[in-house]
Amino acid sequence: MEENEYALSAVIAENLHRFRKQRNLSLEQFAQLTGVSRAMLGQIELGRSVPTIKVLWKIARALDLPLSNFLSGNPSELPRVVKANEAKIISSPDGTFCSRALFPLDVNRKVEFYEVRLAARAVEEAKPHPAGTTENLAVCQGIVQIIVGSQDYTLNTGDSILFNADVPHVYQNPSDAEAHLYLVMAYADHRC
Repeated sequence: MEENEYALSAVIAENLHRFRKQRNLSLEQFAQLTGVSRAMLGQIELGRSVPTIKVLWKIARALDLPLSNFLSGNPSELPRVVKANEAKIISSPDGTFCSRALFPLDVNRKVEFYEVRLAARAVEEAKPHPAGTTENLAVCQGIVQIIVGSQDYTLNTGDSILFNADVPHVYQNPSDAEAHLYLVMAYADHRC
């Protein structure tokens, strides 16, 4: 693991352990609740493994918490600059979907801001987020198809979309070039 991965795994491990203990769950009970294996949860909680974005979203959804709550350390004073080399990066196992957090990771919030890169011809399926969650996505470069439920939207450079993200949705790059986008995820007030 690289230095940034160690820092990220430590933050996620601490938060995962705290949230599990707050709910008085054993690892076995936690595995049943999240649908993530006991062994994987144990590795994450010990800081030996950085979960994929899909695994982390599955855990966050089962606990009805925003994803940012797992990436947040102890609160600090603001303003806080996030240097490019300090940003936490979450990617799909095959690396075709890469998300970089553009917010300080030590502040819990109702809104998350990400830079996303989607490889040529890549498809990333997202499970529904907690009820009331919305996503606002802006395409900076390339072409992206967003499928929300049964509706398909094609966005070109400069286009944006706001949609309810509490339903299954898909990010798809139909072109031969990488797509670059910004994503703002907003959680309903009762989720934070």
